[in-house]
Amino acid sequence: MPTPQKSSLHPNNPFNKRYDLESLAKTLPDLKAFIFTNQYDSQTIDFADPKAVKALNKALLLQHYNLKYWDIPDGYLCPPIPGRADYLFHIDEFLTKNRKGVKIKGDLISCLDIGTGASCIYPILGSQQFGWNFVASEIDPKAAASAEKIIAENPKLEGKVEIRKQYKASDIFKGIVKKHEYYDVSICNPPFHSSAEEAEKGTTRKLKNLKKFRKGEKPTLNFGGKSNELWTEGGELKFITNMAVQSKYHSHSVRWFTSLVSKSSNLKRIYDAIKQAGAKEIETIEMNHGNKTSRIVAWTFLSK
Repeated sequence: MPTPQKSSLHPNNPFNKRYDLESLAKTLPDLKAFIFTNQYDSQTIDFADPKAVKALNKALLLQHYNLKYWDIPDGYLCPPIPGRADYLFHIDEFLTKNRKGVKIKGDLISCLDIGTGASCIYPILGSQQFGWNFVASEIDPKAAASAEKIIAENPKLEGKVEIRKQYKASDIFKGIVKKHEYYDVSICNPPFHSSAEEAEKGTTRKLKNLKKFRKGEKPTLNFGGKSNELWTEGGELKFITNMAVQSKYHSHSVRWFTSLVSKSSNLKRIYDAIKQAGAKEIETIEMNHGNKTSRIVAWTFLSK
């Protein structure tokens, strides 16, 4: 079994420090309505309120990445920016390590984002933070249209990010990766719940931690999320094992396949599926986000 690297929030992540809410409210005045002073005399927002969460993350994107426009349709997943950025900082470090410490110029790196969502979040972060080029897949037509609008409204994203629609739910790479294309890395944040009921239980746990859960009330998704964003039959285990099986048919198109894995109990079966697919190397990078630990699993079919 691969040995995970030491867990840590990446030191280069610009969101390591507390949010400067006053500064963010100047960037996005709409955020000001959600800021209040808590019992510890600190400014904060209600993280159980989907509108507050969306306003905060929109302000972070506009301020840190100088976007002119960012929005998502109601009910779609609003990604927590610090955690999404952490994935990419770890991947950047990982790619450098696997080139024996040689740092490659960002605009020479091609990244494949599986299931980009309405937010187009990884292509935004990766292109603006590192200069990477992205092809991003999406199966939900409304989410794809939202991602395309974000690109069209931000000239700095045009030419750096391309959205490709996936039309077959069972396919992950087929129909997206074209013949003779090459990607340095693929990334994926798969839906990790196996059902709507499981996703609801997960939300209830979050709200209890935030002390915002009321017995008998249906929990509100503070970060939003549609069915294909939050759950899939078989959960993340089935999704990633399917990805491992399908990745072998694109073994020369992608140098490193990677995916977030939320549940450590799924790791052994994911490793087994990757090995059965014929991968030559498997690596695991642990990440710590507050009280939650997750990890990235990476594999390749190519020799060094």
